[in-house]
Amino acid sequence: MKRGAIAVVAGLVAVSFLDLGCSRNRQEAVILANQADKEVALNRLAKAYKKKEEWDKVASTLARATDVAPSFANYWLERGYALEQQAKKKAISYEEPKEPYKKCVEADPNMDRCYNQLAHCYLWTDDEQKALANYTKAIEHRPSEMEYYANLSDLYIRLGYTKEAEQVLKEAKTISPPGNKELFGIHVLLSQVYQDRGALKDMVAELEAAKSVAGDDHPEILFNLGSTYAKLDPPRKAEALQMLAGFSSRACKSKDKTKYQDQCEQAMALEAKLKGAGGG
Repeated sequence: MKRGAIAVVAGLVAVSFLDLGCSRNRQEAVILANQADKEVALNRLAKAYKKKEEWDKVASTLARATDVAPSFANYWLERGYALEQQAKKKAISYEEPKEPYKKCVEADPNMDRCYNQLAHCYLWTDDEQKALANYTKAIEHRPSEMEYYANLSDLYIRLGYTKEAEQVLKEAKTISPPGNKELFGIHVLLSQVYQDRGALKDMVAELEAAKSVAGDDHPEILFNLGSTYAKLDPPRKAEALQMLAGFSSRACKSKDKTKYQDQCEQAMALEAKLKGAGGG
C-alpha cells in the first residue's frame, strides 16, 4: 500500500476512534444527567415528605437517593434523621438509624452532625461509652457548636463524672463569644455541677449568666434563680421574690402554663413561705 493510502486509512481509523470516544463521552454524560435528574427528584420528594413529617416516606425516599449517590453524606444524614424520628415515636428501634449515620461518616468523616446523631442513638440503646465517644468526635469536627458540648457534659453529669463535665463546659465558655444565646444551656449545666458540690455561690453566678443570655425563650431560669436565691445563707429574699414573681407572670399565665405546672406550684409555695418569713 502506498504511503498516501496508508495515511488515509490511518486517518479514517483515527476518526473512528474519535467517534467512539465521543460516543462514550455522550453516553456517560447522558447517564450523569439522568442520575442528577433522579437525585433532584428524590431530594424534592424527600423535602415534601419531611415538611409533612411523614418520616417513613422520607426514609424510604432517601434510601433510593443513597442508592443513586452513595457517596453523598447528606443523604445518609437525612435518612438517619428520618429513622430517628420514627424511633422517637416507637415505630422502630433506635438500632435502625445507626447504620445510615455510620455510612454518613464513612462518606464524609468531617460530618459533625452525623457523630452527634449517632451518639443520640447509642445513648438510647444504653451504650453510654460509644455515645461519649461520638459526642466527643462531634466537638472535634466542629468546636464552635455549643450543642455538642451540652450533650457531652449532660451525659457526663448523668453518669456522675462531674469533673469531666466541668472541663467540657469551661472549654465551651472559652470558645464561645460572650453574650451568645447558645451559652444558656452551658451555664445551666455548669450550675448543676456546682449544685452537686454544694457550691451555691458558684451555682448562682452561672444561673445569673444564663439569665443574661436567656432572652424571652427560657422563663424557667427565673424560677431556677429565684429558688436558689431563697436557699442561700442568708437568703436573698427580695431578689428571690422578684424572680419568682417574674416567673409566675411569664410562665404560669402563658399559653404554655401546663408545661410549667410543677414549677408554678413550687413557686407559689415558695413565695408564700418567703413572705411569711418577712420577705415581702
